[in-house]
Amino acid sequence: MLAQIFLLLSSISGKENTNQIHIQMKGTLYNELRLAGLFCDAILKVEEVQFPIHRTILYECSPYFQALFKHCANTGQIFHIPLVFPDILRIIIEFAYTGSVASTEDNVQELMITADRLNIIGIIQECSHFMRDQICPQNCIGIWQFTNICHSSVLRERAFDYIIQHFEEIVPVEEFLQLSVKELTAFIARDELHVRKESVVFDAILRWIGHKPKEREQHIAVLLSQVRLGLTGHGYILTHVITNKLVKSNAECKQITEHSMCMIWHMSTIQPLTCGLSNTLARPRVPNSFLLVTGGSNDSGHCCNIETYDPIFDHCINIPDKLEHPRTQHGTVFLDGYVYCVGGMERERYFNSVVRLDLRTHTWQEVAPMHYRRGYVCVTVLDGFIYAIGGADGIVRLNTAERYCPETNQWTLIAPMHLLRSDASCTVLHGKIYMCGGYSGTECLQTAEFYDPETKRWTLTNPMSQMRRGLRVVAYNHQIYAIGGFDGNDHLSKVEAYDPQSNAWHLLSPMCSLRSNFCLEVIEDQFYVIGGVNGTIINENIDVYCPYTDIWDARRAVISRSFASSCLVSGIPNMAEFMISRDSLPHFNVDLGPRYLGC
Repeated sequence: MLAQIFLLLSSISGKENTNQIHIQMKGTLYNELRLAGLFCDAILKVEEVQFPIHRTILYECSPYFQALFKHCANTGQIFHIPLVFPDILRIIIEFAYTGSVASTEDNVQELMITADRLNIIGIIQECSHFMRDQICPQNCIGIWQFTNICHSSVLRERAFDYIIQHFEEIVPVEEFLQLSVKELTAFIARDELHVRKESVVFDAILRWIGHKPKEREQHIAVLLSQVRLGLTGHGYILTHVITNKLVKSNAECKQITEHSMCMIWHMSTIQPLTCGLSNTLARPRVPNSFLLVTGGSNDSGHCCNIETYDPIFDHCINIPDKLEHPRTQHGTVFLDGYVYCVGGMERERYFNSVVRLDLRTHTWQEVAPMHYRRGYVCVTVLDGFIYAIGGADGIVRLNTAERYCPETNQWTLIAPMHLLRSDASCTVLHGKIYMCGGYSGTECLQTAEFYDPETKRWTLTNPMSQMRRGLRVVAYNHQIYAIGGFDGNDHLSKVEAYDPQSNAWHLLSPMCSLRSNFCLEVIEDQFYVIGGVNGTIINENIDVYCPYTDIWDARRAVISRSFASSCLVSGIPNMAEFMISRDSLPHFNVDLGPRYLGC
C-alpha cells in the first residue's frame, strides 16, 4: 500500500501544480488512506462504532469539527459525537473526503438535521436540492413543515410554491389533514392559490374540519373569511354554504355569507364590467398561467413590446421587459422559467440568434445561435428540448430542423422535413411534433407531417381540407386543431381538427373573425386567439373558443399586433407581477351597500 501511495504522489507531482496536488490529495489519496486505516490521527465514536479519520480533512468540513479539534494535540484521541446515528456519521465522513453525499428518501431528513446541527453547509445544500427534486403532492406539506425544523429558504419556498400551485391535488392527500389552522389559513389566503373554482377551497375546509371535528369546528369562521365566496354566485352560497350546519350555527359565518352576496349584487348590478373587488371575499385569485405575446408588427412597424393577457379581467398589460431589438415572424416558447425568442426577422434581416428572458429576475441573456437563419419559423418544446423547424433564411424556404438543449447550450440538427415550409405552425401531441400547412415558396400548403424523436423520422399525414399559411395549430384532448390562416386568396376563419387514430380531419365552427399570423394559446380549457391580420387591418379583438361546446365568443381586450409570437407562462413564483394588481381593484364598503340581504 505504501508503494502505491508513493507512486501516486510521484505521478501527481510530475503533472500538477501545488493547488491541484492538494485537491487531489484530499479527494483521492486521503480517502484511500482512511479506507486502509493509514496515518489516521483521531477516531470519531458513535455508540459502539469507531471511525478512524484525519483531523485536517474533517477540520475543513465544518466549524463544529474545528472547535472539536482546536485544542487537541494528541494523535489517536477518541472523540464522542452525541446524537448522531452511525450510518449518518459515515455519510458525513465520506462527504468530507469525497465531496459527494449518499442521500436517499429514507435518510435525507435525518442527514440534513444532523448536518444542520454540525453546521456542514455543503450537506445541507445537497440534501435541500435532493428533497426539492422529490417534491410531489404526497410529500410537499411534510417537506414544507420540515423546514421549520431544519431551515432552508430555497427548499421552503419551493415547497410552499408547489402547495399553492397544486392545491387541488393536495387536498385529498393524508398530509393535508395534518396542517394547523394557521398553516391552512396561510395557504387559502394567498391570491396565488391555484384553484379552478372557489368551491374547491370551501370543500377543502370542510374536509380538514371533518378530520377532527371537535377541536376544529371552532375555526370555521376564520377559514371561511378567506374563501372568495363573492366569486361563486348566489346559487352556490344559498345551496352549499348557508345550508351547511357549521355555517348556520355561527354568527360570523352568517355575516360573511351576507357580505359575499352583497358584493355579488354590487358587481353584477352597479358595476357590470367588474370581475372582482379588492375585498378578500370578492378578490380574484392570480391565474396559474397567463398568455405572453412578444414582438410582431403594429401600425408603427416592427416592435419590441411584450404584453401579457389576464383572462380573468380580459385585459392586456404592457410589461417593461422589452426585446432589445424588434423581432417579427419569430418563435416564442416558455421553458424552466425562461421565455425564449427564437429567430425571426426585422425588415430584410433574418436572424439565427436566440435570446431568453428570466421572468423571475427580469433579465435578458443571449444563448447559442441556431445553425440556420429562420424567419417565419415554427418553434415548440418537447421533453425539455426546444425545436426550431422550417422557416425562411431570406433567400429560400427551409425544410431543415434543429433542437436546442438548455443544459449544454447547443443546437443539434435533426432529420429534415419532407417539404419546404415557412409560415407554417407546429404543436406537440403524444410525444410527436406535428407540422401543418405553410408556404413552399410557390404555393400555400395543406399538407401535414409529424416528427417522432424516437425513430428520428418525419411521416406525412392526411392533408387538411384547406390550404393554409399563417395558420396556428394547437394540441388539445388528443386532437390537433388547425385555425385560420391564408389560402393564397383569402384570409380564413375556418377551423378543423385532426384525429391521429383515424388519420382524418373534420371541420368545426369557424372563428368570429378572419385571421392569419395571429397568436393562439389554451388557458383553462379555452382557446385564445389574439391579434393577426384579416387582409385589411390588424385584428384587435380576441376570439375565445370552447372545444366542448364548439362555440366561439369575442372578447373586448386589445392586442393590436400581427406576426407576433406567444407562449403560455406558468409556475413562476412572481406571477402576480404580470397580472392586474388585485390591490388596484375597487373596494366595496359593505356597510354602505344596498339594503339587500337574501335577495
